[in-house]
Amino acid sequence: MRESDDQVSSAPISPRPPSAGHWPPRVISAPPSQLQSPSLSRSPLSQTPHSTTKTKTGHKTTLSHTLSVISAPVSQYNSPSMSRSPFLGTPDRPMTVPASGARTPLGFIRSRNLTPKFLTPLASPLRKVLHLTKLDPHDAWLPITESRNGNAFYAAFHTLCSGIGIQALILPVAFTFLGWVWGIISLILVFIWQLYTLYLLVNLHESVETGIRHSRYMQLANAAFGERLGNSLAKFPIVYLSGGTCVALIIIGGSTAKIFFDIVCDDSSCKAGRLTPTEWYLVFTCGAVLLSQLPNMNSIAGISLVGAITAIGYCTTIWVVSVVEGRPPNVSYGLVKARSDVARVFNILNALGIIAFTFRGHNLILEIQATMPSSEKHPSRIPMWRGVKASYALIAICVFPLAIGGYWAYGREIPASGMLNALLMFHGKDLARSVQGLASLLVIINSLTSFQIYAMPTFDEMESNYVIRFKKPCPWWLRVVMRSFFGFGSFLFAVAFPFLGSVAGLVGGIALPVTLAYPCFMWLKIKKPQVYSPKWWLNWGLGVFGMVLSVVVIVGGFYTIIDTGIQVKFFKPQ
Repeated sequence: MRESDDQVSSAPISPRPPSAGHWPPRVISAPPSQLQSPSLSRSPLSQTPHSTTKTKTGHKTTLSHTLSVISAPVSQYNSPSMSRSPFLGTPDRPMTVPASGARTPLGFIRSRNLTPKFLTPLASPLRKVLHLTKLDPHDAWLPITESRNGNAFYAAFHTLCSGIGIQALILPVAFTFLGWVWGIISLILVFIWQLYTLYLLVNLHESVETGIRHSRYMQLANAAFGERLGNSLAKFPIVYLSGGTCVALIIIGGSTAKIFFDIVCDDSSCKAGRLTPTEWYLVFTCGAVLLSQLPNMNSIAGISLVGAITAIGYCTTIWVVSVVEGRPPNVSYGLVKARSDVARVFNILNALGIIAFTFRGHNLILEIQATMPSSEKHPSRIPMWRGVKASYALIAICVFPLAIGGYWAYGREIPASGMLNALLMFHGKDLARSVQGLASLLVIINSLTSFQIYAMPTFDEMESNYVIRFKKPCPWWLRVVMRSFFGFGSFLFAVAFPFLGSVAGLVGGIALPVTLAYPCFMWLKIKKPQVYSPKWWLNWGLGVFGMVLSVVVIVGGFYTIIDTGIQVKFFKPQ
């Protein structure tokens, strides 16, 4: 019985000769819900050519072999929901079951070489989903992409921890060169600008057309500019922002740890004061290396949450205490006098570099988004942008009062090292030691937690070399060795170059293209907006202006260092 059914199914359907009452065939238009139903083969609307239909003419009942053709769009022929339905055909183009016996739509399409018809309104989303799930097999073994179960909360924790840090305490120093009006205007414009480039990066993370996820900033740069030009433009700033920030965090964390123990152990019976600054750097590095053994980006979400809380805590504590304690006597708000007009211009550029350096973390935004699942129906950009908006709302609440309140409290008297040292310098004698110790402790904890997320791209790069070469995941003992080597290598750099904290403007100029310029050029290269459209002009203008600003800020940073001078003492931490 099964063989006879197969023979009937595989036989081509040929039109019957025209006769009265039988031709042309009756066309049945069924609702779309019935056409796409898996039970279409059992529906009375889909009569096969060999079925019989009873009609009544007066009192006489006759059987007529009427060919019933279902009128359905071509896109529904290939619908996955019709996999159990008989193959549909027309009189002029009969459809047969292939000789291979394939009885599924995909097998039928392959047998008749109908691949272009797979690009239908119903099948195209399925094709895109399949593309989005084609991930690099090495990604499952690397720290950034090993776990893809992140969400908007994780994104907010990571973004807030990486986006706000100790560099925000130097913002009032920029106001001493810009003044009240231009300082606030510059801060607002840079904040809006970097938030726009964040939006571009979030939307460039995954391509709907190709299904490729750019899980790292360098991958996106290489996809946009080419491998050679991408490495030339972005490699050094990315490495500097990752490794250089970790070195700066060791310097800040070790120095603040010394201050904290000096505050807590103020009596002569405490022996902690015997530790030298280098030893405090080493103590901080040991704690950072211990925390860095967590395997992947999602595993440090709790640490990033602690870092976000402590960042908000010490920023709020420092500016509130500074305002409440009042201004020191003889506070002046005039601009810092320069030796010449040229020096004044370069001081302004250095101030812009300090503001640009305040909003960091763009080099990590794609890595954070890579920890999220993504599909055609639920793309990762939606929860990622939700987390970014929440985190940057909190960053704005912290940064703007810190800059304005800090400049109001100390004016031109604020030291180049920032708000924390100003608080201890002007209010150290009349301020409770508990408040001083709390502010210092929050800075130490934030430095420890920020070290983890900024070191993660370096850990990922180190392990990727092993994974690509040996085609297997990195063993746990080698991971411990590599991360410990990076941590203590950063410690050696911190001891050798303890003056890195004094060149914030120069660092801001180096990192500025990654934050403000490259995302605009990558959007133009990948999305290809219409020439001379508003988006085209906007991205070209911001990109070019960002590159020019980066060059002049770097020059201004060098000039300020040469003009004012800094204490360059190698291997002599203070």
